[in-house]
Amino acid sequence: MSLIDWMLNLAGLILWLGWRNAPPVGKRRSPGISIAATVKPMETARPRTWLLPLCLLALITLRSFFYWHIGSALDWMPRLPLAVVVLPFRSDFFGRIFLFSFLSFIFFLATFYFGLFLLSAVNRNIPDSDPAQRWIRTQLGWVERTPAAVLVIMPILLSGLGWAALSPPLVRMGLLPEPVSGGHLMQQAIVVGLGSILIWKYLVAALLVLRIANDYVFLGDLAFWRFVNATSRNLLKPLAWLPLRAGHVDFAPVAGVIMVMALFELGGYGLSQLYRRLPL
Repeated sequence: MSLIDWMLNLAGLILWLGWRNAPPVGKRRSPGISIAATVKPMETARPRTWLLPLCLLALITLRSFFYWHIGSALDWMPRLPLAVVVLPFRSDFFGRIFLFSFLSFIFFLATFYFGLFLLSAVNRNIPDSDPAQRWIRTQLGWVERTPAAVLVIMPILLSGLGWAALSPPLVRMGLLPEPVSGGHLMQQAIVVGLGSILIWKYLVAALLVLRIANDYVFLGDLAFWRFVNATSRNLLKPLAWLPLRAGHVDFAPVAGVIMVMALFELGGYGLSQLYRRLPL
């Protein structure tokens, strides 16, 4: 069931990106001097962009009924992992399973955009001629023009604000214990916000592993591999001072994978323990 939920979230992300990337509504051409333009002004096709968000809403709603019927029969307890805390939802209550369906997609969408924030922040030196980086900048729009430090901090701020907004209704539903004070809620929001950047572990590790594979196996001179190599070099800049090269062999990507996995694992454990000890 968890794999099905992941695949449906991916389908929802494709619908979301299709809606975001839909071309603007065309305008009627101004009359030209040619006879054809005078006789019949042309008008571009009007894309039905409203269909995509409706399909996304239908996907979230219909899978809620599926989870409600099938999940309860399988005694499935869906969980939403938030790095430092896990939210359980009972599949035999439709209201809660609908909330899970909605929050599961929001979490999936946030994970996607938080990854784009990191790629945008570390790849400021990659020009728009690179198709992958140009696509990332198109997805982020005006947000991409903010300083790199703001992009790195933004997941923490957005996750913390989201936790502060969602905590009261989740407490009323019995999904979370009630904070003892406003300060306690603020501390929870800070820790949950810091935990949001732990999702970068898989993105960074995947890019470095792809870099290792491309270093030792020729996989073609494609734009994707040029993007992977450039991004991995930017990610490994903090290790440039270490003697990690022996002849033609560069051990920096391997060291980077080990360090990223270790640091993020330790960070996740530390934040989880800190969350359990709140309020301070």
